[in-house]
Amino acid sequence: MGAVITAAAVAVAIERFEISSRGAVGTGLRIFIFRFVPIAGVPAMSEQHIEVEGRVTVVLPGTMFRVELDNKHVVLATICGKMRKRWVRLTVGDRVKMEISPYDLDKARIIWRLK
Repeated sequence: MGAVITAAAVAVAIERFEISSRGAVGTGLRIFIFRFVPIAGVPAMSEQHIEVEGRVTVVLPGTMFRVELDNKHVVLATICGKMRKRWVRLTVGDRVKMEISPYDLDKARIIWRLK
C-alpha cells in the first residue's frame, strides 16, 4: 500500500538501503523509505482537517452518505470507526459534524451525530 506524499510534507528524510542477491554483490534492489519528520510550528497531518457541520440528505449503501453543508455544498461522507463500533445509526435529516481534508473538498468523514 503506497503512501501519498503531498506538498505539506516539506521535511522528508529519505533513507536508502541496498539489498544484494546471493550471487552478485552490488546489483541488488533499492528500497526507499519515506519517513515524515516533525517540524516545530508546522501542524501534523491529523491536525489539518477542516471541521464542518451539515445535514444528511441521502443514505447510500456501504455506510456512505450525501451530506449538504450550510453553504449548500454537497459532499460524500462515510462514518468514522468509533461510530461504526458503537453502532450509531444515521438517517435522512440528521445533523452531523464532519472532518474534511483540505486536499479533497468533496469527501468527508462523519465524526459526530448532533441533536
